Parts: sequence; structure tokens; C-alpha cells
Amino acid sequence: MAVAQAPGQERAGGESELSQKPLLTPGQLIWRRFKRHRLGTLGAFIIILMTLVTVFADFIGPYGVGQFHQQLGFAPPTPIHFIYQGRFSGPFVYGVVRTFDPNSGAAFFREDTSRIYPIRLFVRGDPYKLLGLFPTDIHLFGTGQPDSSDGQLFLFGVDRFGRDLFTRTLMGGRISLFIGPLALILILILGIFFGGLSGFYGGWVDILIQRLIEVLQSYPQLPLLLVLATILPRGLSQGVRFLGIILILSITGWTGIARVLRGQILSFREQEYALAAKAIGASDWRIIFHHLMPNTMSYLIVISTLTIPGLILTEAALSFLGLGIHEPATSWGLLLSAANNIFALSNHWWLLIPGFFIIVSVLAFNFMGDALRDAVDPYASIRG
Repeated sequence: MAVAQAPGQERAGGESELSQKPLLTPGQLIWRRFKRHRLGTLGAFIIILMTLVTVFADFIGPYGVGQFHQQLGFAPPTPIHFIYQGRFSGPFVYGVVRTFDPNSGAAFFREDTSRIYPIRLFVRGDPYKLLGLFPTDIHLFGTGQPDSSDGQLFLFGVDRFGRDLFTRTLMGGRISLFIGPLALILILILGIFFGGLSGFYGGWVDILIQRLIEVLQSYPQLPLLLVLATILPRGLSQGVRFLGIILILSITGWTGIARVLRGQILSFREQEYALAAKAIGASDWRIIFHHLMPNTMSYLIVISTLTIPGLILTEAALSFLGLGIHEPATSWGLLLSAANNIFALSNHWWLLIPGFFIIVSVLAFNFMGDALRDAVDPYASIRG
């Protein structure tokens, strides 16, 4: 005869079964909530994909970033064909012939269908250094006609100097995508330093730092950026100018983070763990950076992903106005500056393609930032 189990015993057994389940760490909980955000995961995937493509831009692009096709300036995107004389021939392109309209005198391009140029994988072309280390001339795809005016493959068309816009767009992503995270590092250093000091010490230190922040925030951002950008001499090397743009973006971008951190530190410094650390003789720097700042990590993670899109747009605006990145380097903003008049927009629409990459990257970072904001929120699972 079976003996009935007491209710208390059943409850105890249930509790023991629950206690045997492995507990998730805070990082695992954040990752689980992040994966539930579809737009956030899509944004993270796009960012990773665009980063990998720009890192290997020399290999993926069919031409060198400085390779010229002077006879094909402003050539439109090359159509890709698969059927030749009624038979499937794989992907190929026709030759391009430059002609002129007898009435208006305007130049235009037409296809020369007398010969086809198959698109192949791993073709030889303009030499480069893969990852800046390994010299090679192998490109992912192309027609194998790097020096000829016929049989060229221009996926995004050509600029006025005859340079492949697809290759230059991929190369421009190296600056447009990486300038944001690099400037963000300096922004976080300045924001954490001044925000931590202001919130922890208070008094005259707080007053001095907050008045400095108010002065910097009182200036309109775009004119301030333009003034700082014009200070950079035009004869600077591209590497020095790149660092100068990062410094300019950092000087104008740290104040908001510092002010928010100051408010958080003001509340954290009165908590029991902070008072206990002070009572046992911990130094001020240790209390700030080992006890108080770790509690602001969720905010810093979220604000980082939401700040990068603004930095990308700011760099694009400076380069578009001619005060950012200069030739022979390239960025999405610099490429977009070629479409700064109505003639270019009406006749060479493909010059706007780099702007599409700016839009996609900004949206991807915003989606990922929204997902991280929901993931690090301790009440997200309750609301969900």
C-alpha cells in the first residue's frame, strides 16, 4: 500500500529540484534577453559583417583603392549578365564604350556586346598587403582585366577620376566605422574621470567641473566642430589627421556622459559598501574605480552603442564639408561629398551609394543599443 507524501515533503522536494538548476550569471541573463530582441541581433550581425568586409576590403574589392580608369570616368554600375546568345554562360559583363550625344554633347556609356568577359573568383589585380602584412595581388572576384579599358566590373560605378566606387566604399568603411569606437574610448576616459571626481568629491571640485561642462555645452556643436577642424593644418599626414578628428570628436562628446555619471556617483557614494570601504581605509581612487564605477557599467555599455552612430554622422558631416578626411584617404562622408550638387545627383546617382552605408550602419548601432538597453535593465524580464 503506497504511503501518501506529506505536503511539506513534496514542497521540500520541489525546492531541492529547483535548487539543483544551475543559476545564470548576470552576463548570461543579459545575453539571453539580448537574443530575444530580433532587431538588436540583426543590428549586431550587420555591424559584425560590415566590420569584416571593411577589414578585408583590399581582398574583396576587385581593384586597388587608388587604381584609375581615366577613360571611364563617371561610368555607371556595370550590368551583370548570365545569358549570351540564348545560352546560359554564367555571370559575365560586356565591354563599355564611351560615346557622346550629338545633340547635347553629353557623354554616356553603352555596352559593346561583341565580346563577353566572365566574372571569376580569385583573380589577379592591383597588388596590396592583406591586413597590412602579407603582400599579394589576389582579389576575391573580377574579370581579370585590371589594366584594360574593356571588360571592367564596377558594381557601384566609377567616380570622376575613374576609380571603382565599390572598392573605395569598402575602404572608406575602415575610417567611418572605426573612428566612432576609437573616439568613444577617449570620450569614456574623459567622462569617467571628470564625472567620477565631480560626483565623489562634490564641493568646489564639483562646481568647477560642472561649470566647465556647461561652458562646453553652451556652444553650438556643429560650429564648434568646424572651428576645431579648421585648426588642423591641411598638410598633415593622413594618420595624424585621423587622430586629430578623433581628438576633436572626443573634446565635444564627453560632457553628457560625465554629467550622468556624476549623478550616479552622488547616489552610490552614500551606499553601505562605499561607506564600509572608506571606513577600512580604502583610498579615494580605489573607492571610485573599484567600488562605484562597476555599478555604472550597464549605463556605459548602453551609452557606448548609442554614441557611436552620432560620431559616425559627425565624421561624415566634417568630411562632406571638406574639413575631415582628405584624399588620398577615403571615408563614406568624403565619398558622399562628390554628390554635393544637382548636376551630380541628376546624372550620376550612384555617387549616393556611400550614404546608404551610413544609414545602415547608424540604424544597426541604434538597434543594437536599444537591445542592450533592454537587456541590462533588471526589470526587463518582469515587463516582458
